[in-house]
Amino acid sequence: PQGTEEAKTFVHAFLKRSMPKMNDETIQDMLTRKAVVLEHYPKKKTKQKRKKTKGFTAKQRRELRLFEIEPEQQRYAIFLPLHELWKQYIRDLCHGLKPDAQPHVIQGKLLKADLHGAIVTVTKSKCPSYVGITGIILQEFKHIFKIITKEDKLKVVPKLNNVFSLELDGFISYIYGSKFLLRASERSAKKFKLKGTIDL
Repeated sequence: PQGTEEAKTFVHAFLKRSMPKMNDETIQDMLTRKAVVLEHYPKKKTKQKRKKTKGFTAKQRRELRLFEIEPEQQRYAIFLPLHELWKQYIRDLCHGLKPDAQPHVIQGKLLKADLHGAIVTVTKSKCPSYVGITGIILQEFKHIFKIITKEDKLKVVPKLNNVFSLELDGFISYIYGSKFLLRASERSAKKFKLKGTIDL
């Protein structure tokens, strides 16, 4: 290790080489009055903009027929396991549908739940031909339900002006489609208000 004098000599020589225009007195004055800060300017890193991965547009999805169910797949029996999974999902969501459970609490959870796999029935409608349609919900869109019936027929039922009922472990819930015009992903974040009377 260097001694004090050797260190002073080294620093003085270093400053002399680094700042040749300064005389010895100025250098000595800098050393006695303040610390010398050797500045380092790092190169600025250019941030690379992340490219956002763009999904398909609605038109592209229609052209690719992503949401269409093939005719050979339109069979009620194929989707019964999906219904069993849905029942277990709702039981877990509601911590078991016990007889002493409060109906409004269960109803609130069902309004935000995913309904793919639920068996629903159209109980009221402004169009009489929809009343009585029963089946498993295969797809839910903002304005419609796609339902497969026991007769292996795929029905497209609008939510507007229709009332749907679903039953699970003796608990029957009614869905007013006109107040349900949301996508499944949007419903999970929506706050539904309790209303005394609801029209079709």
